[in-house]
Amino acid sequence: MSAAPVERPAHGAGAKVSGNRARSDRLSNRDGARTVGGSDAGAGERLSKRVAQMLGCSRREAEQTIEGGWVRVDGQVVEIPQHRVQAQTVTVDPDASLMALGEVTLILHKPPNVLDGVQDEARLAASPMDSNPHVGAALGRRQSDPTGSSGQPRQNDSHVGRARQARAPALGSARDLLTAAQHSPHDASGQRPLLRHFKQLQASVPLETAASGLVVFTQDWRVQRKLQEDMAQMEHELMVEVRGEVQADALMPIERALRDPRQRLPVAKISISSASEARSILRLAVKGAHPGLAAFLCELAGLEIQALRRIRLGRVSLGDVAPGHWRYLAEYERF
Repeated sequence: MSAAPVERPAHGAGAKVSGNRARSDRLSNRDGARTVGGSDAGAGERLSKRVAQMLGCSRREAEQTIEGGWVRVDGQVVEIPQHRVQAQTVTVDPDASLMALGEVTLILHKPPNVLDGVQDEARLAASPMDSNPHVGAALGRRQSDPTGSSGQPRQNDSHVGRARQARAPALGSARDLLTAAQHSPHDASGQRPLLRHFKQLQASVPLETAASGLVVFTQDWRVQRKLQEDMAQMEHELMVEVRGEVQADALMPIERALRDPRQRLPVAKISISSASEARSILRLAVKGAHPGLAAFLCELAGLEIQALRRIRLGRVSLGDVAPGHWRYLAEYERF
């Protein structure tokens, strides 16, 4: 798809009847369109109309071409089909292709004390303990029965009670970080951020508010279905930072609990990744999403959690993405 640069003069006084011009003004005001170069937002014609005339295609195809980042107005990429143009130079990239307009999946490194995007509204009532940057054993602390009647670990039971007594200040959402400015410079996918990539994103894999690490947002229904249907069998890898130096025998209470059928805990493995006098890093691999499980297990061993980070989900790793930044899921990656 290609076209030479086209220049259009501004409409003359007799180019349109006054009724059509008034209708154009109303459409511009309704869509909130803006233009490059400071021209009047109520004048001219929609960029999608101009591109459709240039390429001899339908208005919908023109809109998709614009949303794909293939169109420039006076040398600047414009992704808004309702953008209005007059005498500006409009060009279409000769490599423009609608075949590249597939759905995307974003891998975000969620910082601690930010809502995960799955249950933002429900978690606005997170307790002050849950939003403590030092986390501690209170990150998802359980009552004496960690599994409840469903056989699955409880979802921050003690937090819910405290949240009813005192509402903490509203926390930010991971969704607020999904902008072009937060795109990781280490993303090797070759994708370029477009406005449409940040629309209709779904999240279904929860992560504790006080924790950091990998969170998935996707437009692809196939990815969303995979995450939902295979969640119980999908392995999550978490790095648990605890206070002090941990010896191997300190993990025995955790290992006994994981083997005890009466506990009805999910399938999990825990090991020591590194240890020093000040802190130790534990590796926890668990099947399924179980917010608060790490804190419950560490509490059994008398360990105090300092930080918790999810670094892998299934076969997809977080990679070299800094906190607060995101990358695209590469074509070869599969959960």
